[in-house]
Amino acid sequence: MALTVIGAGFGRTGTLSLKAALEQLGLGPCYHMRTAIEHPEHVPMWESAARGERVDWDRLLDGYRATVDWPGTAFYEQLMRAYPDAKVILTVRDPDRWYDSARTTIYSVVSATASPLFRLLTLVLPPVRRFQRAQHMIDAVVWGGAFHGRFEDRQYATQTFQEWNRSVRERVPADRLLVYEITEGWDPLCRFLDTPVPDTPFPHLNDGESFRRFVRRMRTVSIAVPVLLMAAPVATVAAIAAKRRASRRT
Repeated sequence: MALTVIGAGFGRTGTLSLKAALEQLGLGPCYHMRTAIEHPEHVPMWESAARGERVDWDRLLDGYRATVDWPGTAFYEQLMRAYPDAKVILTVRDPDRWYDSARTTIYSVVSATASPLFRLLTLVLPPVRRFQRAQHMIDAVVWGGAFHGRFEDRQYATQTFQEWNRSVRERVPADRLLVYEITEGWDPLCRFLDTPVPDTPFPHLNDGESFRRFVRRMRTVSIAVPVLLMAAPVATVAAIAAKRRASRRT
């Protein structure tokens, strides 16, 4: 199964909604950053790509018909060469609104996972360990890669966003590229992909508030679980001491 759609837009430009839309149109499964997190065996290959090493894209993307969001976005040119018949979709939005959204959602994960308490969770919870493993790749591809460690500089980040979009427009042949805002819905997407327009509403997923709730829950867990882990031995020692005191009284 060859890749037929390559997403070239940054995260927080509606990529999860586009993933759902492509799959509804029969162009799935669609690879997304969530896919990379769910498949830690993929992470070393993405890290190799970030280092500029040769990657077996057929092996990495075996079974997928499309890719959107990071990490695939960062390598859209390599994917274009590997899959010359694939079409490219550049999802865009207002740069300032994009930055505000990214800063309070996907970038907030950086601080949430940087605490020593969160790192302690990686020792006891396999899902957290998988996420932490993927976080190293995300740093290499996104925060240290695309933004060179300067995402917190708003002007630099929005300029990077705009320059990226401009470079995609320049490098992808016009007949192979759709510049797309997710609010446009089905019509331009279906015309570009030559597919019938579904009679169901366009999927709008991963709104900012739902992501922020996820980050808040993750921070809560990173505090609560270590506390519980430390409390358990204390409770055990207290119980043993209480039994000893009771036995001496009898």
